[in-house]
Amino acid sequence: MIIKICGITRQQDADVLQKLHVDMCGFIFHPRSPRAISPELAALLRTGRVQRVGVFVGQHAVDIKRIMNAATLDFAQLHGEQSIACAQAVGAERIIRVLWPARYPSKEALQAALEHYAPTCAYFLFDAGQQGGGSGQSFNWSLLQGLHSPRPFLLAGGLQAATVPQCLSLCQPDGLDFNSGIEVRAGIKNTEQLCAAVQAARAYTMQEQA
Repeated sequence: MIIKICGITRQQDADVLQKLHVDMCGFIFHPRSPRAISPELAALLRTGRVQRVGVFVGQHAVDIKRIMNAATLDFAQLHGEQSIACAQAVGAERIIRVLWPARYPSKEALQAALEHYAPTCAYFLFDAGQQGGGSGQSFNWSLLQGLHSPRPFLLAGGLQAATVPQCLSLCQPDGLDFNSGIEVRAGIKNTEQLCAAVQAARAYTMQEQA
């Protein structure tokens, strides 16, 4: 189970992620986001072995690669419908492609989109709503039942400890992306809620494997 904590803006939260041995942390490089961070500040935040993900909305390949280098990122999460050519220029092995299942008129249409983008990404991330992210909106997990993702996929959308078991039982994702559901306010994580969410995800996984 991949565990990603997005919207990191301060070292205190990065320290908690390291202690919990989460897999990924996300930095948001979208100026209009309340969780926005500069590449320079992101570079100063120490994350140890936690893989570093940049969330990009309006930027294209040249700027994405520049920011990835400046902030020492492992992955680029394309949250702005960037083109396949953009993903190829950054490198498919470094791309997390965001899709909003609620946008698609049918599961067949969503499945077609997955097949279309799969050659140019390493992971998919399914988010709630029709656009954007970090809104706290809950996910209609039934939209993913019966779907066959050609790449590992993560789920986002207001997730917190209480919603983890139902989410995992209905969708069987490869990972979970926590953000707004574990915050005191935008960009400031609630340590207790963060720890509880990670523990819930791991407890469910261990139960399934038992």
